[in-house]
Amino acid sequence: MPWDFWLIFFALGVLLPWRGRAHMKKLLGMPHVSSMERLVLYASTIAFQWLSVAVVGWRAWVHGYTPPQLGLVFHSRTSLLVAGVVGAVVIGFLQWLILRRVSRIPVGSRGPLQAIAERIFPRSTVELLPYLALAFTAGLCEEFLYRGFVMAALARAGLGAWLVVLVSSVLFGLAHSYQGRGGMVMTFLAGLVLGVSRLTYNSLVPAIFWHSALDVVAGVAGSRYLKRNTVGPRQNALHFHSD
Repeated sequence: MPWDFWLIFFALGVLLPWRGRAHMKKLLGMPHVSSMERLVLYASTIAFQWLSVAVVGWRAWVHGYTPPQLGLVFHSRTSLLVAGVVGAVVIGFLQWLILRRVSRIPVGSRGPLQAIAERIFPRSTVELLPYLALAFTAGLCEEFLYRGFVMAALARAGLGAWLVVLVSSVLFGLAHSYQGRGGMVMTFLAGLVLGVSRLTYNSLVPAIFWHSALDVVAGVAGSRYLKRNTVGPRQNALHFHSD
C-alpha cells in the first residue's frame, strides 16, 4: 500500500476519532450551545468532510483508481434507486422506533446520547435546513471515504471481501467514538450493513441513501424525542386528565 494511503488510514483510524472526541468534550463542557454555535458546527463539519473527500479522491486518482473501483457508478439505475429508497425508508423507520423507545427511558439513564442530542441536534427550522445539508453531506462523503476508498484500497492490498468490510466498519465505528461505547458499537454494526450493500450492488448509491436516512431521522426525531422535558405518551395522558 502506498505511503500516502498509510497516512490516510492513520488519519481515519487515529486523528479523526481523536478530533471528534476532543470536539465533543469541548461541547459537553459547555453549559449551553447557542443556535449560532450549532450552525457554525454544521458548516465547519460540512467543509471538513468535503475537504477530506477532495484530498482522498486526489490521492486515489494519482494511484490510478477508477470510479467503478471506488463504487462511483450508477449502473442499473432502477434497481439501485429502488434499493436505495426502500432501504432508506426501512432504516429510517427503525431509527425512528429506536429513538422513540429511548425517549421513554428516564433522562438520567439515557447516557451520552442525551447530552449529545441537546448540543448538536437542530432546534428550529433555521437550524434544521443546514443540519439536513450536513446529513446528506455525511451520507455522500463518509460513504466515499469508508465504503469507497477504504474498501477499494484494502481490496487492492489483497484482503478478502469480508475482511475488507470488517476493517472498514471498525474504522467507521472509531470515527464515531465521540458518541460513547454504545454509539461506536451501533455505528460499527451500521458499517457492516453499508459495507455489505457496497459488495452486493457494486455501487455506493444504496449506501448513500441509507446513511443519509440514518442521519436525517436522527436529527429530526432526536430533536423531538430527546428533549429534556420529554415524557411518555401514558404520562401525557395522565397529566391531561388530571387538569
